[in-house]
Amino acid sequence: MKIGILATGHSPDALINDLGDYDTLFKKLLGSYNFEFETYAVVDGVFPDGADAADGWLITGSKHGAYEPHDWIPPLEDLIRKIHHDKRPLVGICFGHQIIAQALGGRVEKFDGGWSVGLTDYEIDGQTYSLNAWHQDQVVTLPTDARVIGQSSFCANAVLSYGNHILTFQPHPEFDAFFTKGLIDYRGQGVVPDELLLTAKSRLKEQAAQPEMADKIARHFQQEKRT
Repeated sequence: MKIGILATGHSPDALINDLGDYDTLFKKLLGSYNFEFETYAVVDGVFPDGADAADGWLITGSKHGAYEPHDWIPPLEDLIRKIHHDKRPLVGICFGHQIIAQALGGRVEKFDGGWSVGLTDYEIDGQTYSLNAWHQDQVVTLPTDARVIGQSSFCANAVLSYGNHILTFQPHPEFDAFFTKGLIDYRGQGVVPDELLLTAKSRLKEQAAQPEMADKIARHFQQEKRT
């Protein structure tokens, strides 16, 4: 099964050589599931020929806001709507979660409650999982066909599903402790409040639920029937 990765951002320069770009993190996360991957750096204007260029799609995180006036955002939203129309499996992570909601009629904004960074506890499908977060923007108005299947005390619309073909996460299943520490050191200083960074550092030794979320994402892609 071919998964097209729509890269909407790149890892910080200080991390990319040692820890990889965003698409690399997903290839590592899903590496045991026998998927074929092709990356399209939509943030750099590189798009697939159409929704049928891959069997399933994954949209990465980004430092950009879904509501910002970048030239690549409108064609990405058009592609999302085509994937949705075709009922091809689609997964969105952080920015991906937000841009899918925006493309399908929801609203994204900079959350007035501030940042969520580091390991955070989420209730997903009735179970508690710890996943790394790194965001200030949130989906504040849901598209009409979105269903909330996960939330945290900070983020009410943290995991969404649309039918059985779209699954999106506000947190980052692909971020391990090493990558999160790199973000704290190289992207958080002077941007995220110090007390939040200290709290995030205090949880770096705890295990994120990466295997569980990798399995959830893989099973989503591998479903046969789409309705």
